[in-house]
Amino acid sequence: MTTQNAPVSMYRRDEGLGIWEGRGKVVAVGVGHSPTERRWDQSPETSIGAYMIIALRNAISDAGVSPDQIDGLVIDPVTTTGAMWPAGRPIPESFAQAFHMTDNPIDGISAMSSDWLLKNIPELTNVKFTMYGPGCMSNTICVAAQAVASGLTETCLVLKGWDNLEGRYGQGGANAEDTISGGQKFTNPWGPTGPFQYSWLFNKYTEKYGGSHDLMANFVVNSKRNGLLFPEGFWAQHRPEALTSEDYIASRWIAKPANLYDCDIPITVAAAYLFTTPERAKDMKQKPVYILNHATTRPRNRGMIQTLDEVEGSVDSTGRKLYEGSGLTSSSLDIENMYDGYTLFHQYFLEGLQYRGVKHGEALDFYQTDISIEGPNPVSPSGGNTGSGRTRFWMHSDSIQQLQGRAGARQVHLKNGRPETAVSGGPLPTGGDFTMWGTSV
Repeated sequence: MTTQNAPVSMYRRDEGLGIWEGRGKVVAVGVGHSPTERRWDQSPETSIGAYMIIALRNAISDAGVSPDQIDGLVIDPVTTTGAMWPAGRPIPESFAQAFHMTDNPIDGISAMSSDWLLKNIPELTNVKFTMYGPGCMSNTICVAAQAVASGLTETCLVLKGWDNLEGRYGQGGANAEDTISGGQKFTNPWGPTGPFQYSWLFNKYTEKYGGSHDLMANFVVNSKRNGLLFPEGFWAQHRPEALTSEDYIASRWIAKPANLYDCDIPITVAAAYLFTTPERAKDMKQKPVYILNHATTRPRNRGMIQTLDEVEGSVDSTGRKLYEGSGLTSSSLDIENMYDGYTLFHQYFLEGLQYRGVKHGEALDFYQTDISIEGPNPVSPSGGNTGSGRTRFWMHSDSIQQLQGRAGARQVHLKNGRPETAVSGGPLPTGGDFTMWGTSV
């Protein structure tokens, strides 16, 4: 089966599109996660391919459907979060013997294809639609939601996995070469530029609005706490130690003012969801959560990186698109679960969404209020990447589970009852893919 990347027409990129035509036509039902590991240990059972199979089967079981009911599969084919599999390096014999291989020898090791999955999950006998939403679960969700809304598939599995091979983080592809060619020689000379870019922007933010790095402590400590309440997360499974404000403030710098706890930790893990129509969901095990809208923002900047004004313009546009397409307003948004791979940019999302009325320059003060899951202003109840490891999907899983009322120890209870709306997405305030969720339409 030949699978293509989603065309541009699958994404809602522009303002002024009105209410999403798919609103009320798509629901999330099942959620499935794999175990987590810090790095792949070369065992077939802990490869990203094996973990993706586990996540898919868990999502199917969670939804209470039989595999032969599934007719769609939308995945992210990109799995590498750190080092790449070196060209010419032999594939472990034990891996090749454990799985049905494709023409791409690194399928299931540091890449993924729909062909590989369908070869290795034989019970998926009726999948007729496949598509790639590359780079991020946030992208994949938008593609799958649009596919179900457009009638291309009725019961669709949505999948994202990250592998973490041995080697330096971010030292794959061009970063692993002796020199960098093309435009990246100007924008990516030292490997991952995130800590540098968002530290610079954070300095510009505090210069403009006041405040200091220490005011991030409550947000990071809260995220770590929420992550320890996410049983599928890396920190909950492997390092269940609480973080204090003193720990955070005293941590070593990575790219000042970004410190160790401002950066997420790469891991090996996978997650899957089951999307379907409201009609089909009536026969499934879990309460359906409606996708009210999806929106895409792509960076537009005049230089190598966006200025603070450009970042704020991007998040403002994202907020307007999400509210416009869903029919919601900032006052009706119950849960905020936006991406936090570098903690120093999370405040831009809050301000662009005007969550709890927060305007530009007000987020650091807002972090000093009660942002816990027990309080009136719950921020990142998933714990995000900060609290559970680098995946870009905890925020989506939590949004679905919160609205289903089965987030366990993380469950948010607001003054007016259980949350009814949530937003999640990423990866960056400069550009990404975003979803608005609701218990009803």
